[in-house]
Order: sequence, then C-alpha cells, then structure tokens
Amino acid sequence: MRIGIIGCGVVGAAIAFELSQTHQVTVWDARSPHQWQATGAALGVLMAAITPKLKGKHLQLRLDSLKFYDTLIPKLEAITKTSLPYNQQGILRLCFDGDELSRWSRTQQVRAQQGFQLEILDQGQLFHNYPHLSAAHLRASKIPVVGAIFSSQDRQIDPVALSVALIAAAQNNGAEFYFDTPISGFKSLRTDDPQSLTHVCSSTESYPLDWVIVSAGLGSTALTTTLHQPVPIYPVLGQALHLKRQHPLVDPLPVVNGDRVHIVPLNASEVWVGATVEFPSEVGGAIEADPIQLKELHQRAIALDASLAHASILRTWSGLRPRPHERPAPIIERLPGYDNVVVASGHYRNGVLLAPITAQKVRQLISN
Repeated sequence: MRIGIIGCGVVGAAIAFELSQTHQVTVWDARSPHQWQATGAALGVLMAAITPKLKGKHLQLRLDSLKFYDTLIPKLEAITKTSLPYNQQGILRLCFDGDELSRWSRTQQVRAQQGFQLEILDQGQLFHNYPHLSAAHLRASKIPVVGAIFSSQDRQIDPVALSVALIAAAQNNGAEFYFDTPISGFKSLRTDDPQSLTHVCSSTESYPLDWVIVSAGLGSTALTTTLHQPVPIYPVLGQALHLKRQHPLVDPLPVVNGDRVHIVPLNASEVWVGATVEFPSEVGGAIEADPIQLKELHQRAIALDASLAHASILRTWSGLRPRPHERPAPIIERLPGYDNVVVASGHYRNGVLLAPITAQKVRQLISN
C-alpha cells in the first residue's frame, strides 16, 4: 500500500518509520532538511508518569507512548549505528507546598497500579541527593522548596537527533523523503468515489497514493482547508536557552521541573532551560519572541538551581508549537468526508513524547 505523509517533524518521522516497515512510504515537507521548526524548539522532555492527572484519555496516551521509548531508542541506534542522546535518569519535580507534596501520595498509588513508580522525597532527602538544589525557591515569592517527586521512568531525548534517526531508519526500509517540496493540492481520479484521494500534488509533480497522512503541524490547516474540511491549528511561541555552568556537577542528572521551568542536563556542565509559553494577541495572529519573558524564564531557572547564576549563555532560540483551536491536543483522526485521509497533528507541547503512540494510532486508522 502506498502511504503519503505530508510533514516531517518528529511526529511525521515517527509515522514514516512505523509504516515503512510494512508499506511503501513517501514523505514531503516544505522545509529544508536543516530547519526543524517546532521539533527544533522542543526540549524533548518525556513527562508522563510525573504528571498529576490520575485518569483521562490524554494521560493514557502519555503513559502508553512513554513505554515505547526504551525499546525504540535501542532499535534506532542499531539501525543507524548512532548513539542517541537519551537521558534515562528520570524527572525530578520540585514542590514548594507541603500539602501539594502530601497529595502526591494518591498519584503515587495510582501510578503503581499503572506500572510506574514515583518516589516522594522530603526536603532532607532532596538536598542529600541533589545538593545543587538546596537553595531552590520560587522566584516570585521566595518560598523555599519543601521536597520533590522523582519519576525514574520518565525520560528526555534530543528531538532533532531522534527525528534524524527516525528518518534514516525509515529510509533503510525504503521510504522516500522530499524536502523543500510544498504540497499544493490533491486529486481524486476515482469518479465512483470522489471522497477517496488518489494523488498528492506539488508544483511540478503528481504522486499516486492510497492513503494521505497530514502531519504538517501549523501547515495542516492550509492543507485541510484545500480539502474543504479545515482543521484550525494556531501557533504558540516558546523560547529556550542553552547554558554552561562555571563548575561541572556530578553527571548524570535527571531533568528538573518546577515553577514552569524545565532544566535539562546535557552533560555535567551544560543544560537547556525552557520554555516560555507565548500566545498571540489575537487568535491565529503573528507572535514575536518577547525578550522580557525569556529573561524571566532565565531568572526562574536560577532560583531553582543556584549553580546557573553565573552560567554563560551559549545560545537562545524560539519556535512555534502547533496548538488545536478550541479542542484538546493532539488531533489523530480521519478527516471527515474522506475515506483515506488521516490528520495526525496539533500536538502542542507534547509532540516528542506522543510521537510513538501517534504512529501506532495512525497504523490502526489505516488498518481499519
């Protein structure tokens, strides 16, 4: 079966690898192969078990997708013969309220039933295990940390390295990738079934196919509008920093989360810090990165980890995340009115985490 995938961020790449194992896959993306847009803006924090939700469809997606990673990464490394920067040291969520820390006992019990272990650390245990966090406090109120939740099974992965590996693995299975190739339209040559697409069209060529997967992030809205079934997805901007400590810490370390900040260790000295959440002034409007919000993010990170106070800034960056309008993220469904079109897009802040489960869901949709 011929599968066409439009969009090759981390989600499109995961779908391509999954389907290329059993189908003929072709992928198109308007970007160059070195521009990563939303995927390049992500920190790759795979936060699933340590979320406070006890139930719900989105929580289940997170937990199910996380389970794929510990087998997916070794598989990709074996195929590509490349070591991927995959942090298996877990996630440490800082708490600044004793009642909040107590409430995690219930989540701990539920997660144990779901096959995940959470460890509740009091202040003494936290400082003993992670002395560089002994001065952690909320920047706005100066309230000190009282403890933490540690999830040893949550992960972090470099999103671009992961995507490159997924593409290489899909190519190893025979998948074809066309970058710098915007898709301008679609054709249906089946007069008996105009709701079944037969071709994807670029400005120069028409490609025959049996299924279309729209995984183009913010570009998905224009594509679905062409098919008269618009799926509104709008941008939310995020900014991040790459810092280098003056004095290295003991390595390896978990990702630290608290006060709307992720501190992602890359090695003993370097970390990523992110990310801001910046909305346009009007729905669908343009967004420019706000330097004040980036500075505030930086200061909140320093409040959590004092060793970052004199860290040098190696780079800053920003990107636009695709967020569905007036509906939950992500969108993984058949496009209404069409027999062979699936939309797998609008993952907002969880594209990297949900990429493996999205690929599985797409496989189920085309198999049914």
